This record gives sequence, C-alpha cells and structure tokens, in this order.
Amino acid sequence: MTSIPDRRQAFELVEQAMAQGARQAKACELLGISARTYQRWTRKGGIVPDGRPEASRPAPANRLSEAERAHIVEVCNRPEYANLPPCQIVPALADQGEYLASESTFYRILREAGQANRRGRAQPPRRRAKPKSYCATGPNQVWSWDITYLASTIRGAFYRLYLVLDIYSRKIVGWEVHERESAAHAAELIRKACLAEKVTRPGLVLHADNGSPMKGATLMATLQQLGVVPSFSRPSVSNDNPYSESLFRTLKYTPTWPQKPFESLNAARQWVHEFVSWYNGSHRHSALKFVTPNERHEGRDTVLLAKRKAVYETARKRHPERWSGPTRNWEPVVEVWLNPDCPQALAGPENERIAA
Repeated sequence: MTSIPDRRQAFELVEQAMAQGARQAKACELLGISARTYQRWTRKGGIVPDGRPEASRPAPANRLSEAERAHIVEVCNRPEYANLPPCQIVPALADQGEYLASESTFYRILREAGQANRRGRAQPPRRRAKPKSYCATGPNQVWSWDITYLASTIRGAFYRLYLVLDIYSRKIVGWEVHERESAAHAAELIRKACLAEKVTRPGLVLHADNGSPMKGATLMATLQQLGVVPSFSRPSVSNDNPYSESLFRTLKYTPTWPQKPFESLNAARQWVHEFVSWYNGSHRHSALKFVTPNERHEGRDTVLLAKRKAVYETARKRHPERWSGPTRNWEPVVEVWLNPDCPQALAGPENERIAA
C-alpha cells in the first residue's frame, strides 16, 4: 500500500511533467504506476487514501461457523489429543469416521485461539547469533582448528587428525594424529603450537566448532593460562569454520592422498607430516595470490609479489598490443576476515580488527 505522502509526491511529479508537455501515461510509467492507478488516487479533487484496510468484504462462503471453530478447539483440548499436533489429530479423527477440517485450518484456528504451541516437551527452535567477526592483519592473530577422521584398516575405526591453521597465512601451525578425540590432546597441541610460534602476548583468537574436545574443561583451562581467546561456531553450521573445512578438503583431495586406509597410527602420522611439509613450504595458495603459507607467514610474500608485478609490467611494455587492460593484480592481501558480516556492519562494535 502506498502512503498518503508518497501519493502526494507522485501527484506533484506527474503534474509537473504534464505541465511541461509530457503525457500522463508516460509520466506514470516512469514512476512505476499505471495511469488508472493515478486517476484512482486523485479522484474527488484530492489525494484519496487507500481504502483496502477499511474495506468491507463479505465472509467466504466456505468459512467455518463459530460453533464449528469452537468444536475444533474443544477436540484439540481433549486428553487423547492434547499432546498431538493437527497433522496427527486429523488422521486420527478420520479413522473414527469424522472429518472436521483440514490440517491447515486446524493450525489457523489454534493460532487464533492462542494455542498454537509446541506440544509435549518439544521446545521451539532458537535462532542462534552469528559468531563474532575477527580480522587478522598479521600472523598469529587468529587461528582455526578442527578434527577430521583418517580411515584405518579396521572397518568403523578411524584415526583423529588434529589441525591448527593460521587464517592470515594459511600455515598449519600445529598438528597431531591420535586414536581418539580428547580435550587433553587438544590442549597439548595448542600449547605446543604456541611455543613453536613464540606466542607470548595474550589476545590470540582460537576458533573451533562445538565438539566436546573443543569445549572440554582441560582445553578451556589451557587457553586461559595461555591468554588465548576462544571462539566457537554455531551448532551444526560448518560455514562458521570455513578455513579448517577448506584445508580438510585440500588434504583429502591432494594427489598423494592414499587410495587405501592407513595401516597403522605411525603410517598416518608419517603421511600427515609429509603433507604438512608440502602444504606449508610448496603449495601456492590461491587465496594468498599464489604464494606459499610459509612465505606469507614470514612476510616474504610482499617482495615476491612486487617482483611478479615488475615482470608483468615489463612484459606489457615489450608487447603492449597484447594487453587490453591493466596487468594482473599482485597486491598482497592485507586483511583476512573470519565470519565477516555485511560490508556496512564490518565497522560495528561487534566486529573486532586485531592489530598486527
């Protein structure tokens, strides 16, 4: 529905256009309304308000009577139906040779009577808030970690791979393979990773999902001792931990991924060791302008990307006719966000940018 001020503004614009020689239909078309709508708005010599909210409409011919509606509410409140939803009440009545109304009508009448509630002990679904956004502008500011399964030769038995990733450089800063999930294993891994990366000042953010090892008391106490800030995904929302999920995809689709299950725990650890060495030292990451995680983590990517830019500029000067536009953008990525909000909200207080 269009408000009176909007109708008045449209009237003034159309009148102004018509005074300058425009046709009414064309002027209305530019405003997204028809000439008939404009004529209906301006009948009786003024701007007419929308009459639809106050319109008197006849009751539908198939409308249930008040007695029938009351009977449906009474049936739903009987002891044998009190804990059942309409989708079960209607078939149960049909089995007894009785049909009162459709399921949607049952729901609508119960809703109007204030009785459209969850039946039994069921709780209404809750909307969980999105995790806090973090922005990393340097290494060892925001880490992401998770656990994935590695198949063993015993059907149904798996080894657990713990991986910790720096989202700024994509470097794997810590990993371990164990036979079970444990908060104690996770705590020891985070402690070793902090020692290896020389993380001494508090403020490092560690993001994970909601698994029991991620929220275990042993790990929480270790994070508090190390001054690490825990961050968690929403339940069953894998998109909240995208960096770890993407790393697991790379790990399990690399050409060297074994075609058969790992024969032993040591075999799994040996393979992961080789993968981490390749990933950190040789894998040119597409999100990092194709530099390796080690180069990015150690700050050598800026010089490498500047050299690439110079090579491209030289090639363009040598054969300018082969270039229809600017050379490829080799500027380094400055900010890496974890669970960013919309661009308008990135500067809000609920988001945090971590200084380098």
